[in-house]
Amino acid sequence: MVIGSPISHSLSPLMHNSALKYYGYKAAYFAIDLRENELSEFASWMNRDSFRGCNITIPYKRIMMEMVDQIDPSAKEIGAINTVVKKNSKLVGFNTDSIGFKKPLQNFTDNIDGGTALIFGTGGASNAVVQALRQMNCEEIILISRRPAAKPAAEIFEGCKVAGYDQWTAYAEEASLIVNATPLGMHPDIDSSPVREGEELHMSSSLCYDLVYKPEMTKFLRQAESVGTETIGGLEMLIHQGSESFRLWTGQPFPIPFIKRQIQIETTKKA
Repeated sequence: MVIGSPISHSLSPLMHNSALKYYGYKAAYFAIDLRENELSEFASWMNRDSFRGCNITIPYKRIMMEMVDQIDPSAKEIGAINTVVKKNSKLVGFNTDSIGFKKPLQNFTDNIDGGTALIFGTGGASNAVVQALRQMNCEEIILISRRPAAKPAAEIFEGCKVAGYDQWTAYAEEASLIVNATPLGMHPDIDSSPVREGEELHMSSSLCYDLVYKPEMTKFLRQAESVGTETIGGLEMLIHQGSESFRLWTGQPFPIPFIKRQIQIETTKKA
């Protein structure tokens, strides 16, 4: 299952149920929209014998760290978890977002190694992006925040520059990668973007990566494509972080081509 709020847009049930069916597992994966005052009850529910694990999405990736027995060192560094696995009756928190983020960048390592990255957002998703970029030897990371005067709380942001939304264009020319790690552009608010109208030309020299996956073509990505730059959508990250979660639960890899076909079929149905 995946918990969060809002959650109705999530493709995780489709992905994981497809993988469970592929391997013939007698299990089910579903989405639960939880209010914050229901989290403690859910934490108790996770101790049931039938519970094997779950995913966590916004806005609970940080608060759920307080509700597990152990935290994987990589997730502790990020300061957020997106996966819970039951191991020997203990609840262990992991974060697969960093792995998911890196996979689509395998063909763009030259953009990252020794380069500069500009990240919109300082939430839980940004933590995982910063960790991944440092592992890929990114030289400089600039966080774009709505409150640049307030230092981001997560320790992983140490050494990153922080700038406001009205300042990001000053850093754009040197950035080899621009990442949208905010929910701006996510369904149903599909007409929003961290890049304001008239600022699109500042995206033209950078690879642009949006973590939002629904819609698949966000306004941020359309803006980037309008000035001729390469883009990466959030669906690839979603699939690869889901693959790592599935491996942690079952020991099996995601059947990625099969899952992509199921997503395409479902998308076509709703078109």
